[in-house]
Amino acid sequence: MTLYPKLITDALATVIYPGTKKSLVESEMVADNIRIDGMSVSFSLIFPRDTDPFLKSTVKAAEAAIHYHVSKDVEVHIALDYKSAPRPAVGKLLPHVKNIIAVSSGKGGVGKSTVAANLAIALAKLGYHVGLLDADIFGPSVPKMFHVEGERPYAVTVDGRDLIEPIEKYGIKLLSIGFFVDPDTATLWRGGMASNALKQLIADADWGDLDYFILDTPPGTSDIHLTLLQTLAITGAVIVSTPQKVALADARKGIDMYRNDKVNVPILGLVENMAWFTPAELPDHKYYIFGKDGCRNLAKEMDCPLLAQIPIVQSICESGDAGEPAALDVNTVTGQAFLSLAQSVVTVVNRRNKEQAPTKIVEITEK
Repeated sequence: MTLYPKLITDALATVIYPGTKKSLVESEMVADNIRIDGMSVSFSLIFPRDTDPFLKSTVKAAEAAIHYHVSKDVEVHIALDYKSAPRPAVGKLLPHVKNIIAVSSGKGGVGKSTVAANLAIALAKLGYHVGLLDADIFGPSVPKMFHVEGERPYAVTVDGRDLIEPIEKYGIKLLSIGFFVDPDTATLWRGGMASNALKQLIADADWGDLDYFILDTPPGTSDIHLTLLQTLAITGAVIVSTPQKVALADARKGIDMYRNDKVNVPILGLVENMAWFTPAELPDHKYYIFGKDGCRNLAKEMDCPLLAQIPIVQSICESGDAGEPAALDVNTVTGQAFLSLAQSVVTVVNRRNKEQAPTKIVEITEK
């Protein structure tokens, strides 16, 4: 039997596409690229978008029509094309972002968001292009910390796709679910809704070229963390804890989550927040309110660097509440501490990228 293009198009003319209730040929979904090699045929079907609900069933119907009307011995190869630019595949998101850093804590209340915000600002002060995603869907704090609670991101068209334009403040690109919900109302979402919202903030935003993309993750270990691990190839994690034993116990769990053999995200290091208190009138005194060197000892135990020890200073809280994070002023003790943290992060990230293979996204196999 000899195959020729009209045999194929006649077969495809019998297939009705549910989206238009017309045949594939009438709907102009058969691309002009039919190739025949013996009993093998290849061509493209053009769908409106990559999320078309009829995509799989239509492809199967096209294959069945060729086998029925032409020959069951025909080997059919169908490529997919789209009228609108498709959303990037998972694992290929953010191709222009060099490093993705997850800032995590085992428990709430240790100052993780404060560290994430000030790390982002300090990296920007070092001359890097930085983005900050508030991934704490149920307790977003970035809008408050950057004094942009009233901002509302708008849409821009990039390469045929409608994308969310991040808010820019202090030279940092910011996105948070807090920009889209009532700040005075609890976000009562099931896990799936929260995960989908987070994916949209990542995949459907115009992040552009970034040297560092900081993820302010929720405290603990949750399905939000799993969503991040399944969506992004995270360069490494920074674990934040206070020196007290109860916080350190939870920090171990956070480290274990990233080091799990199914995850394999490198731990870049630990940050000891609230390391000590120094009163303004006694600048040479250190009071270890929550214990001394807890994170330093944990870092040795877990064989990872201690990136910084951040003291308790009232101005850290005040500046965060005022939307002017402490790292904006590098002439203060806390400003210097966060600048030192940023320099340490740059050093360990460069070493990690030189010595270790790129992180892969976590693939979950359902049985």
